[in-house]
Amino acid sequence: MTQKSGRPIPGGWVNENFTAGHAIRDRQPFGDPKQTEKTTLVIVGGGIAGLSAAWRLHKRGFHDFVLLEMNDAAGGNARSGENEVSAYPWAAHYLPVPGLRAVYVRELFEDLGVLKNGVWDERHLCFAPQERLFALGRWQDGIEPVGLAQGDRDQFARLEDLFAKHRASGAFTIPSELGLTEKSADLDRLSFAQWLDQNGVNSAPIRWYMDYCCRDDYGALAADTSAWAGIHYFSSREPVERGPLTWPEGNGWITKQLLKIVGGYVRTSQPVRRIRTEKNKYTVQTADTAYLCDAVIFAAPTFLAPYIIEGFGPKPSFEYSPWLTANLTLDRSPRGANQDERAWDNVVMHSPTLGYVDATHQTLRSHVEKTVWTFYWALAEGAAADNRRKLLASDADYWKDAILRDLERVHPDIRACVTRIDLMRMGHAMARPTPGAIFDPQRRELAKLRGRLLFANSDLSGFSIFEEAQYRGVKAAEAVLAVLGRV
Repeated sequence: MTQKSGRPIPGGWVNENFTAGHAIRDRQPFGDPKQTEKTTLVIVGGGIAGLSAAWRLHKRGFHDFVLLEMNDAAGGNARSGENEVSAYPWAAHYLPVPGLRAVYVRELFEDLGVLKNGVWDERHLCFAPQERLFALGRWQDGIEPVGLAQGDRDQFARLEDLFAKHRASGAFTIPSELGLTEKSADLDRLSFAQWLDQNGVNSAPIRWYMDYCCRDDYGALAADTSAWAGIHYFSSREPVERGPLTWPEGNGWITKQLLKIVGGYVRTSQPVRRIRTEKNKYTVQTADTAYLCDAVIFAAPTFLAPYIIEGFGPKPSFEYSPWLTANLTLDRSPRGANQDERAWDNVVMHSPTLGYVDATHQTLRSHVEKTVWTFYWALAEGAAADNRRKLLASDADYWKDAILRDLERVHPDIRACVTRIDLMRMGHAMARPTPGAIFDPQRRELAKLRGRLLFANSDLSGFSIFEEAQYRGVKAAEAVLAVLGRV
């Protein structure tokens, strides 16, 4: 067991679901259902897409549906936890302030009281200092590298001009579907690294920053990311914005608020094993119940579809990024490593990890001693399948020690501060927008809302962010209401 100053550091894996997932993948046999239940609609998957579909249906006055979630808690990448020190995220920890085109996100936040008459409630906006980067032996404000040579600064300025031109074109939007046209398809055939090469961006610190941004949103390096997706990261939002929106439990706060509204429809620990259609009716089967329904919203990751939906067709070619997250409980802040004022998001240049966020950053208390750090590690180097195998094969102590060794470079006494480390591994955490993924014909076909079995996961956008998941869920809900004649 990993040691803290000669003592074991408790903690281990949480939210484990790979056994249920592998049972579906391996098509392990399961018994006949113990009961049958009739309902008009079944939503499969309780991540943000599924919860957003439920929110829309409930708001429209439609209540004859159930939402089936494989895990013991809904939320997907917006789950959270809590201990005696603080609530904390298990994955997504913030949401950029949504622009005017993200109408469904803004509508949700109006419902939740976060946005009132066009004004954001200050309590939900990240406090300063927000971000810092450890580079050249010290902490600096912000994550973009500073102290660059003139040649590096010139490249950065040229790159920002290119992003501004793409922003002005209107082709890069959130939700992405609002701006997507075939004119951008050529960019999707390139990797982001190739596009940077073509535009003469070879500065080492800038290329590190481009890799960091791709790793942060896509779980991939620039060489494995579509140029369209790399540009979208920088060109889809306004360059000057307030925010981000964040909470101690990250986007788990949004999940909690959604569950207050739609929790009565949600049934957890219910992995769907089979979906079968006959004469325009569907049977959605879990281990113990067969749900007979008129329509299905498949909001689970699309790679599961061939293993669950009878007659689905060819297996999707989508790629997914494996992630490891950990929550470290600290009884005091570490010393050393030129520690300045604690920031919310803390990144170490050239680390293979994404650093950590401080769960108590949003507190109004004047003094905070104990805290929780949420540590993020997108396993981007090497093949995704190999990294999934490594995640599964390596025990919790291996990863605890790897995390502490990474942190020791900037916090030499970190082991003396940590009282507990819990970890969560996600083999298919998010869709990875590899070259060709955004304009992939199968992805775009599945995204079309036709018939009574509708797909709604964020992977239909080619990448996984909150706004895309919510958009897919809401649009699927509106489409199913239309096909059922309930509009």
